[in-house]
Amino acid sequence: MINDPAELDPASADFIELAPALLERMAAIRAAALQTLESGEPVYGVNTGMGNLSKVRLTEAEQRVHQRNLLLGRAVGSPPWLPPDEARAVLIGRLKTFLTGDSAVSIGLIQQLVALINSGHTPTIPSEGAGSAGEIIPLAHAAGPLVGLGWLQPPTASENRAPTGAEVRMPTSATTPPGATSGGSASPARAVDGGAELRRADGFLPAFVLAPKEGIALLAGTPGAAGRAALHASRVRRLADQLTAVAAGAIAVVGANRDPYQALAARGDDVLAAEFGRLRELAGPEPEPRSLQAPVSFRVAGHVNAHVRRTLQQLEEAVERAFTGVTDSPAYLDGDFVGTAGFHGIDLAAYCDHLTTALVHAAEVSTARLHRLLDPSVTGLTAQLAREPGPQAGLVAIHKRAVATTHQLRRLTLPTAISTAETSNGQEDVQTFSWEAVGNLAEAIRLTRQTTACELLAVRQAFALSARPIPPRLQDLIQAVDDVVPPIDADRPFGEDLTRLLTNVL
Repeated sequence: MINDPAELDPASADFIELAPALLERMAAIRAAALQTLESGEPVYGVNTGMGNLSKVRLTEAEQRVHQRNLLLGRAVGSPPWLPPDEARAVLIGRLKTFLTGDSAVSIGLIQQLVALINSGHTPTIPSEGAGSAGEIIPLAHAAGPLVGLGWLQPPTASENRAPTGAEVRMPTSATTPPGATSGGSASPARAVDGGAELRRADGFLPAFVLAPKEGIALLAGTPGAAGRAALHASRVRRLADQLTAVAAGAIAVVGANRDPYQALAARGDDVLAAEFGRLRELAGPEPEPRSLQAPVSFRVAGHVNAHVRRTLQQLEEAVERAFTGVTDSPAYLDGDFVGTAGFHGIDLAAYCDHLTTALVHAAEVSTARLHRLLDPSVTGLTAQLAREPGPQAGLVAIHKRAVATTHQLRRLTLPTAISTAETSNGQEDVQTFSWEAVGNLAEAIRLTRQTTACELLAVRQAFALSARPIPPRLQDLIQAVDDVVPPIDADRPFGEDLTRLLTNVL
């Protein structure tokens, strides 16, 4: 039972039920807002047009259809669609902002949104093309099914499936939506025609009729970027632990000098000190080091991973601000409708960019360590970690894949908010492209997992060829690798091994 919007987590919320007291509070705000609207004073997007057309006052007849029309004309996106887990995070983000009361929407619309979330079906929301102040285009797609518009994807258990239009299919009795196909895999995803009925957990949900202020409320703010960022932050938390564990494995298997990870070397930096502690614990007791100094990619592991964790914390704080601050415009505040600029998601965009760059650097350092793991002068093992160097190539191609992946990653580091453009005849003359920033973060997570898998496979093979014992705190990780990757005694299609690691271990 949700009593406060802070209890809703876009990364983990399951079945949602709102407490009666919370709904009563929303109903009271809605009643007061409707009374305020009776004054006839101009309220942006309610009794006026939007954007450059906000100077146009709407008649009562026009107002009755205006809120639904706001969604119709702005759903200009197309595939690739967001994967269902990200689309669900957008819906939960929208719900969280509604429950602050700033949108002053009816409890009927709130309950409609909850029903859609609980159904497990998710709207087809474009992952690209949000070139406006705020998120009007993707939010029009997200909100469409609430009023009988657009398309829905069925529930899926796949968290890391790439968003492609070909995943969306229609029933044979309906028209095929953009991006859908009539063919495909043996068990393709299917879209439900939002123009008929919305599928919910225990039946069907009829299309909702929007009342004053509710259409513009569905399009307001940055709930999509905030919800997606919350989801990706939860994934980075896990990825950060994996980065640490794999780096510790590399440190242990080459017998790297442990001096760089001593607590004294983290003076004044609690995040770094904690990371040093994790590396020392995971890497186990220090043996006689092979050299006075290991390569830099080993020595800086603590600093690199601490930076990932620090920037992750900064993004989580930005997400919290996005959900607790005023992002609606107009927002219903203290009895009045107030035009705001809370839709300008510079906070989210900047910290998504920051975390993306931190992950790219971590992937580059991981790839450098992987290269060193193939070098006998560093490991004391066979060249390229091959059982029989020469007749066998070993893991050299694994490193080449990691190099290609880091090359892809580097192209994600261009800051998203440095390019502005005018839209809506100059009414919207700057954007932050926070939707793009959170999309870049998602891609950075996906690719960094790949480089981590490459290094993990090399660490496992190095332990297999080494007389060094596997540290106690890493034995579960190595066993998880062994459960899905057979011993490497000869060359084989190692891409299959990496896929198993990405699917079952990382």
